[in-house]
Amino acid sequence: MGPSEDDRHSSKRQRNTYQSSQSSRRYSKVDDAFSQKRCIAWFREYTTPDDPDTLGPEGMEKFCEDVGVEPENVAMLVLAYKMGAKNMGFFTQSEWLKGLTDLQCDTAGKVQCKLDYLRNLLNESNTFKVIYRYAYDFARDKDQRSMDIETAKAMLQLLLGKHWPLYAQFAQFLEQSKYKVINKDQWCNILEFSRTISNDLNNYDVDGAWPVMLDEFVEWLRLVRTQATIS
Repeated sequence: MGPSEDDRHSSKRQRNTYQSSQSSRRYSKVDDAFSQKRCIAWFREYTTPDDPDTLGPEGMEKFCEDVGVEPENVAMLVLAYKMGAKNMGFFTQSEWLKGLTDLQCDTAGKVQCKLDYLRNLLNESNTFKVIYRYAYDFARDKDQRSMDIETAKAMLQLLLGKHWPLYAQFAQFLEQSKYKVINKDQWCNILEFSRTISNDLNNYDVDGAWPVMLDEFVEWLRLVRTQATIS
């Protein structure tokens, strides 16, 4: 006895459902695949007709809004590093493509999925050091050889604020100091100091090769602590 009309219709519906499901999966895979064309089109959403190859401050604000982070979020610094961006607040199209091709991101949603990955890169000691050094040239005014003190404090807060127990005291020291800029040698040594000098400063060698700025910080902090003990 052959299959009934209802059985044949049911079997056909199942085949159509399976084929539709397979087709949806194929389209989904196509959508998930990185597309340079889509990546460039997305970039152009943040640029202006006058300068279509550069994403500037206004575009950056909209981009950050779309991916759900503040411009000052450390993930944005790591993203800029992945792009090899040269100027804070700006991405060129070539920088954008370099970084987002590496991350395989061509939509805001895909970047959102990478934010934790970007932040976690800073947990690896050597990678952190590379990004910390990158941040100096990225953030400083390109017309100046040194970084102005306000920018330096903001970047130090971003990179060391949560990890260096003496950061708050160092920020206070900078506030009352004569320093208006920080040079690259000082910048690099601040990281080394934060990693090697104990909170009680007992292993700090005043005859070591530390910059004068850090000698002055140690002297200032010891005086502050002595005065606090007396009072």
